[in-house]
Amino acid sequence: MKIKASLITFPLVFIGLAFVQNNGLDEIIQPGSKLEKLADGFLFTEGPATDAKGNVYFTDQPNDRIMVWDVNSKLSTFMQPCGRSNGLAFDNKGNLWACADQKNELWCIAPDKKVTVIPSEFQNKPLNGPNDLWITDGGGVYFTDPYYKREWWDHDTMPQSCQAVYYLKPDHKTITRVLDDLVQPNGIVGTSDGKTLFIADIGAGKTWKYTIEKDGSLSGKKLFCEKGSDGMTLDVMGNIYLTGSGVSIYNKTGVLVGNIQVPENWTANVCFGGEDMKSLFITASKSIYRIRTRIKGAY
Repeated sequence: MKIKASLITFPLVFIGLAFVQNNGLDEIIQPGSKLEKLADGFLFTEGPATDAKGNVYFTDQPNDRIMVWDVNSKLSTFMQPCGRSNGLAFDNKGNLWACADQKNELWCIAPDKKVTVIPSEFQNKPLNGPNDLWITDGGGVYFTDPYYKREWWDHDTMPQSCQAVYYLKPDHKTITRVLDDLVQPNGIVGTSDGKTLFIADIGAGKTWKYTIEKDGSLSGKKLFCEKGSDGMTLDVMGNIYLTGSGVSIYNKTGVLVGNIQVPENWTANVCFGGEDMKSLFITASKSIYRIRTRIKGAY
């Protein structure tokens, strides 16, 4: 299935907002950097992901579109409709993967915008609603499957027996359930060496850390911090960025470094982008923000 993309450019709103560094954020945020509102007027922004050039793609799910903020500071529509995409991630072949929860599917969007719909069932039942995902260098896909009732669904009961975490094997044909003991898994991100996976249980208000085994299974469950998250990302120093109320940054041992305050009701997700990967992009409610960092992002 091929979907044509609209290239409408939207008016931008640039607003410099005061930013107060707290705790150890002076080691992470560039001196004098201010939180910038890059654009607004969306219904709900989510799922930012960065391509190899540093362009940042994100979703405006209620409007059923994927947007892109490019390295030249231009905003445009990449794809509309987009299957009500939520979380996004790029694989190392340049394909954009999307949690398309209109029909509770995973989409693999090629650079030419050709869409491949991945078979997305478990035990012959539809998924609850793929929410966020992380892709290994080998092409395996970990994704969370919580249940958030959507107005575009014609069902109002949870298809699966629990809200779980799944692994799509590199052949992209087989889905296995790797975790079934979380309340409501949401944010997910792995380390660049492919050895560790972080999963936020937003329902329990906790983030967990796991060892990734060679067969894709997870072991060694360990509490990382007493905070859940919607979306999340990592920098190259191992700091993890959690969302919800602003952006809370924890070091690699799980100690809170500080919080970037965002003037929105909800901060949904984060990623690094820009040509030097030293800009933190924040999707928050009806807007998208950016702040410059000292440290490069891992993604």
